[in-house]
Amino acid sequence: MSSFEYNQERDSEDIDRVTLTDEKGFTLDCYIENAIEGNDGTYLLLMPVDIPVVILSWDGEEEDSDNNEEISNGVLLEDPIEIEEIFADAKAVLAELDLTLKLTAFTLTLTGELPPIEDDGILTLELGNEEPSLESEELQFLKDFYHNKQKYSIYTPLSPLLFLAKYNLLGKVELVSPEDQQMQVILEELLFDDMDE
Repeated sequence: MSSFEYNQERDSEDIDRVTLTDEKGFTLDCYIENAIEGNDGTYLLLMPVDIPVVILSWDGEEEDSDNNEEISNGVLLEDPIEIEEIFADAKAVLAELDLTLKLTAFTLTLTGELPPIEDDGILTLELGNEEPSLESEELQFLKDFYHNKQKYSIYTPLSPLLFLAKYNLLGKVELVSPEDQQMQVILEELLFDDMDE
C-alpha cells in the first residue's frame, strides 16, 4: 500500500492543514506533518492532501530534452506551458480510471482511488547525474496517452512528496529551499522528529 493511499484514509478533522499558493495563483492543500519553532518563525513539514503525479514524455523525433532530466528514454515534464497544453488529454485518460487530475501549485495532483501496485508498473526515476544510485525515486504507472503524436505516461511517486515551509511575518505559509545549509538542519529535525512519533 502506498503512502498516498494511507494519506487518503486520514480523518481530516485530526490533521491540521494549510494551503500553499504559487506565483500563478494555483493552490495546493497540504497536511502539516510536523512543525518546529525556529529563531525566525515556525517551520513546517507539509505533505499534499491529494495524490501527486508526474508526467513523462517519451523520446521522439521532435522531442527537445536540452533542459530536462533524462530518465532512461523518457523525459520528466517540468515546463508549465507544456503541462497546461497536454493537461486536458491527461485528465481525460485518468478519468477512465475514476481519477480526477487537478492543476495545482508546485505539482499536479489527483483524487480518487489508485489502482493496485503491480511490480511491472513501477519505474525507477534516477535523480541527479553524478551518482544516480544514491538518489532515485520509484513511480507507479497509471496511464499512457498521446498528444500531437507524442507519447506521454502518467505516474505517481510511491514515496511521500514533502515540502519545507515556514510561517512568514504576515502569518502566511511560504516555501523555503531545503538546499540552504541552515534549512538542511531544520529539515532533518522535522523528519526525524516525525519518524519518532
